[in-house]
Amino acid sequence: MNDNDSATPPALELCGAVKAYGSKVAVRNLSLRVEQGELFAFLGPNGAGKTTTIKMLVGLLHPDRGQVSVCGHVMGTDGLAAKAQLAYVPDQPFLYDKLTGREFLHFVAEMYHLTPRDRDRTLDPLIERLDMHDFLDQLTESYSHGMKQRVVLAAAFCHSPRVLVIDEPMVGLDPRIVRVVKDLFLERTRDRGTVFMSTHTLEVAEAVADRIGIIHRGELIAVGTLPELRQRATQQHSLEEIFLELTESADGTEHV
Repeated sequence: MNDNDSATPPALELCGAVKAYGSKVAVRNLSLRVEQGELFAFLGPNGAGKTTTIKMLVGLLHPDRGQVSVCGHVMGTDGLAAKAQLAYVPDQPFLYDKLTGREFLHFVAEMYHLTPRDRDRTLDPLIERLDMHDFLDQLTESYSHGMKQRVVLAAAFCHSPRVLVIDEPMVGLDPRIVRVVKDLFLERTRDRGTVFMSTHTLEVAEAVADRIGIIHRGELIAVGTLPELRQRATQQHSLEEIFLELTESADGTEHV
């Protein structure tokens, strides 16, 4: 992670965010600051509040209380400016079935007002690195999950967003493409971009994240670098052991 000027607004910030669905509180008083140039891994069991948090970060949901901002722009009051800094890749990639992958990428580039020259200068290397030549001109209705994932990743990078928010980025990808995606994330943070990654793939989080946050039952129970998290746990050999111990401790159970 790059050093940050104290005057520079964080890439992402939640301040006391609360979101409930009826009587069920999905996210409870969540405060979190993710700096520019940081690769942040967001972990939690199923139903912990990860997806709700992500939807608040990208403006698909508004908190019932609290505030969400992107690069200093507050969602809800300055939402268009906030969303202009973002690219979002959900856990289920959505493509238009009757477009080819290439047509979809060109459509996304047009939405961001990229010229054909700028579009191709950005997308051509991504198409090569993500190995999409063999299927890019087929209709996306024929794609596997992994093919769709590669296309939406390329689409997310096409306008060089300051902040990439991505949910389960490695699902459906073979090990070689997983390595490429990790490299793309690290390159993005070296260029002062920010990656906020929610994942169940703890090995990926352990390998690439600058900091890690763990949410459980809607509350942020731990956040820090891997060495900092190790200091809080007795099982210190892997992120998997730390994750299990901290979440089970929050449940009041003992990790065996």
